[in-house]
Amino acid sequence: MSTAHTRFRGVVPMLFVPLLAFAQAASLPPQPLTVNGATAYVYKSIGGDQLRLHVFSPGSSRAIARKPAIVFFFGGGWTSGSITQFVPQATHLAERGMVAIVADYRVFNRQGTSAFEAMTDAKSALRWVRAHAVELGVDANRIAAAGGSSGGQVALSAAIFDTFDEPGEDKTVSSKPNALVLFNPAVDTTTTPTHDTPEALKARFGTRGRDGSPVHHLRAGLPPTLILHGKADTIVPYADVDRYCTEARTLGNQCWLVGYEGATHGFFNSDRAEGKWRSETLLEADRFLTKIGYLPEPAPMIR
Repeated sequence: MSTAHTRFRGVVPMLFVPLLAFAQAASLPPQPLTVNGATAYVYKSIGGDQLRLHVFSPGSSRAIARKPAIVFFFGGGWTSGSITQFVPQATHLAERGMVAIVADYRVFNRQGTSAFEAMTDAKSALRWVRAHAVELGVDANRIAAAGGSSGGQVALSAAIFDTFDEPGEDKTVSSKPNALVLFNPAVDTTTTPTHDTPEALKARFGTRGRDGSPVHHLRAGLPPTLILHGKADTIVPYADVDRYCTEARTLGNQCWLVGYEGATHGFFNSDRAEGKWRSETLLEADRFLTKIGYLPEPAPMIR
């Protein structure tokens, strides 16, 4: 059974007020308070909500050496989604020796918030993990962020943007990840006439799509990045991530893009193609994390 700990109480009110043009938020069931096999920590209390991290620890003793960590952010169009989405990936990586974490964050249909609050929460989560590295047995200099679709965007935004921090948090503790593993991430959140943008994206960013668009704020010095993307994705076109990686490499960043023929949006989830893509993408992520020194060799076969 999971245990729960509370941290960061009394955080000041949210940084961004939801756009007035937003429709009334639909009601979603709350996120589970615990996840089997994980320890739950409250990393942020805000607006009456307690946001939790669910931490899967490796079997080896923390006292031997601090471990690299990875924090997963679920997808759902900044509107919905479940912390359980990346539990299979987190479980595998914990078994391989990382501290693997699935994170809750605010979404429109639970908290009535915009994409910008989600971006702020991702930074808060990464900062909390780094601030509690000793307690968690984590190497504070090897914390990766991961996510799918909108969760990929919030993970990536923590690396790219120097803004969107929660007021009152200790900015001497970095909120930036040291590596990125992204599953069909939304890298272009603009709503230009030449970009066929899903309605959910327009609603969550309003007129500020460019403000939160990773591809429009690329810079040198970003962490090594792996992007896993379906070539048949019509929600986040493959061309978007191809452009992102190409421009990132031009600036001197390391960006690896792996495309999957015939794969559509969300292809990496366990319920797609009898788990085929989940296994293949997880193996690719394992290889990447092994290559950058976060996992021991050899990378295993994954069923």
